[in-house]
Amino acid sequence: MTTNDQDSDSFKEQPFVSHLLELRDRLLRALAVVAVFFLCLFPFANDIYIWVATPLMAHLPAGTSMIATEVASPFLTPFKLSLVAAFFLSIPYTLYQMWAFIAPGLYAHEKRLVVPLVASSTLLFYIGMLFAYYVVFPLVFAFLTGTVPDGVTVATDIAKYLDFILTLFFAFGMAFEVPIATFILVWMGVTTPEKLVEKRPYIIVGAFFIGMLLTPPDVISQTLLALPMWLLFEAGVIASRLFGKRLQEGRQAGEDGSSAAPKPVVRSTAAASTGTESNFDQLNGITFDGDPSPDNDKWKPDPDRYVPMTEEELDAELDAIEAEEAAENEKRERESGNRDAAEGARVEQKLREVQQLRDEGNSAGARKLLYEILAEGNKDQVNVARNILEQLDTD
Repeated sequence: MTTNDQDSDSFKEQPFVSHLLELRDRLLRALAVVAVFFLCLFPFANDIYIWVATPLMAHLPAGTSMIATEVASPFLTPFKLSLVAAFFLSIPYTLYQMWAFIAPGLYAHEKRLVVPLVASSTLLFYIGMLFAYYVVFPLVFAFLTGTVPDGVTVATDIAKYLDFILTLFFAFGMAFEVPIATFILVWMGVTTPEKLVEKRPYIIVGAFFIGMLLTPPDVISQTLLALPMWLLFEAGVIASRLFGKRLQEGRQAGEDGSSAAPKPVVRSTAAASTGTESNFDQLNGITFDGDPSPDNDKWKPDPDRYVPMTEEELDAELDAIEAEEAAENEKRERESGNRDAAEGARVEQKLREVQQLRDEGNSAGARKLLYEILAEGNKDQVNVARNILEQLDTD
């Protein structure tokens, strides 16, 4: 039995609407968890904002503080922070819902791979956010507040500050996903570790370019984003070298089907010289050695395990298969014909009911049945229904 047996219940084709309903249910569950986290965090919204603003406030000049330039900013900014924090905290459950939705369509080896990838990507995203908060923010804000011209007071708007740090949180969280992306590209066969190593100079330049786009216009934050991306890229190359080839072979085996008969294993000359057989030789019951020509007895299968079919037996077997397929096709056609006949009889009955309703003067009821006939009937029945509708319109 293959790992993706199409006869098993979990792999049976489901109607498109049922997939949409399942997707809706899982999205609602994810949103419900976000709402629960938000309700728990919102009473502490101001405290959370103070904690998030600590890296900047620690470097503000004495006697200065952050300001709110908009009327609703004192309420909306902590509200927005609580909502975003609730989403970040619910990421593991959201990813689980995504996994549960797509899992029935995956091979067994893919299921074994997705779980550690989802867990590691979530952990790396959180590590990236913590790295931004504890390492990047203090250095960046110390640099920015230290370059203020004389006579200028630093008074950062709380809404602008929140947008700024959320951008950095997201940038560093996604940057720390580089090893996962590298591993997946190698596993899917898009590239190889050797090709990635050859393109290392371009990747380093690209890391600094991305750091320039996603971070403030200062060398410190750009470097602090680019260097981890480069190091994590190297970690992804190492991981793909260790596990990528084996997982790619497993993926190809899963797609081809694991129920295929095992290939005969050729016994090595070294094994033959020692008089030993490998476990695979013992399982197959066939050992090959020496001259690989057809005349060599070593290449001939064991007659006790395999008896070739004669041409007459092979023709008889093929005829039996064709007869079985023909009988199956005939059965399906007969069942289809019976269904069509039953459907035609039901529509004919509706036509008779239409005529009866017309005789009774119930035009509304007749129209309702005629519309049903237009959707269910065959070509002739549809033409009759259209003619009757035209007559009702002219009456």
